[in-house]
Amino acid sequence: MIYPVILCGGAGTRLWPVSRQGYPKQFARISGQKSLFQVCLMRLRGRGFAPPLILTHKDFRFLAREQVAEAGAAPARVLLEPCRRDTGPAALVAALDLAARGMGDHLMILAPSDHVIRDAPAFRAAITGAAEAARQGRFVCFGVPPDHPETGYGYLELPTPFDAGAPPHVRNVVRFIEKPGPARAGRICADGRHLWNAGLFLCRVDDLIAAFARLAPRMTIPCRAAMATAHTDLGFLRIGAEAYRRAPAGSIDRVVMEKAGNLSVMPLRCGWSDMGGWETVRQEMGPDAAGMAQAGNVMAMGCRETLLRAEQDGPLLVGIGLEGLAVVAMRDAVLVADRGHLQQVRQAVAALKQDNAPEAETLPRRHRPWGWYETLAEGPRFQVKKIVVPPGRRLSLQSHVHRAEHWIVVAGVARVSLDGRQRLVSENQSVYIPPGARHRLENPGKVDLSLIEVQTGAYLGEDDIVRYQDAYGRVCVQEGAGDEGRAPVPELAERS
Repeated sequence: MIYPVILCGGAGTRLWPVSRQGYPKQFARISGQKSLFQVCLMRLRGRGFAPPLILTHKDFRFLAREQVAEAGAAPARVLLEPCRRDTGPAALVAALDLAARGMGDHLMILAPSDHVIRDAPAFRAAITGAAEAARQGRFVCFGVPPDHPETGYGYLELPTPFDAGAPPHVRNVVRFIEKPGPARAGRICADGRHLWNAGLFLCRVDDLIAAFARLAPRMTIPCRAAMATAHTDLGFLRIGAEAYRRAPAGSIDRVVMEKAGNLSVMPLRCGWSDMGGWETVRQEMGPDAAGMAQAGNVMAMGCRETLLRAEQDGPLLVGIGLEGLAVVAMRDAVLVADRGHLQQVRQAVAALKQDNAPEAETLPRRHRPWGWYETLAEGPRFQVKKIVVPPGRRLSLQSHVHRAEHWIVVAGVARVSLDGRQRLVSENQSVYIPPGARHRLENPGKVDLSLIEVQTGAYLGEDDIVRYQDAYGRVCVQEGAGDEGRAPVPELAERS
């Protein structure tokens, strides 16, 4: 069996404002009805592939599980990173987990979750075609024949020129070349002996563990300790936080593959893209004869060579006489950039973070284990939110010190617990939650519960919550301990 190890813990700032730290690009629906993560799950399944192992940041645990279920994928084992350490430690802890469960002699395919593969059958055929080399102890990476000089990718050098007409087969790699400058990228692209590094790796589980022990012992020791102290929480495996934070950050490319010496490559001919920025998205959308790519609630007049993208339920975006631009509109933020300067989006996000702009990292819609909420309006002493709770979900039993809440049910039926009493609230009905009252909201029905919440009070921050019971393992405080945001609980940041 080949065990897919899917990495989905990155931030994806180059696709801001759609992708943000609180909701990165792999979970967003960038160019279709499914997220990049869900599409990745779908293409790494079928004959010869085991159920996936998912590595993600602890903050995305419920989002990942929900999207697995939405995609109809096989139940996945989910490992939670307490902090980001790049692909090196992530790959190693995944291999250690597989080995601990008796899969050391099996193959693992390490796959980023944010790539685009147009031809999934050809992609699976490339993996199975490379399997025998991996079983013989080779580390197999996957290379894409370059069609233009690209400075954003690493390159794999072959001993002889690549024959695009020959059937794909595994070849040895002479060396890695890190992201080159424009002049060198042009020479590399022209000589025919280089492939783009697609960031996918196939190998035996035990071989990868041994390579880390030989080439990166400083990374191996804390990662082994982190897995030794891992514990199960609500069906997730939480990697030991204290030890994992001691692991030096580094990519698997630099830490192992560039030094391994037994590296091979399988060419990919499956329409690969790393979806690394808005120019890539524009190309994936298929520009028309005028070079226009449009999606969502947009209208263009006299525009050329431009990307216009807006949320379907967001503001109307109208472009007139634009040329060579990328315009991406969300409800709370708009990006307007010359297409030649799109690599600077990451720097813009960093500058917004320095200015403490909430738009840098968070979206108006906040996903929670029980559903999601979105802020519709706010001002002094009031805030209006839309709350959606899927069937069978419920919020924690909680109270607020500083605010009152008014709930108006728009669709579905709510079961409301208020100071020990329960009642059903139907469409067009409302309920008032005074400050200090213990309350809980849940959806006992078979359709989504949608309601409007109006908050009023002197302080409306999300940390004004005292939790007494919670189905999702978040911190609960005892009566008299104060609200969750100020409670002196050591694992607060881990579990809230």
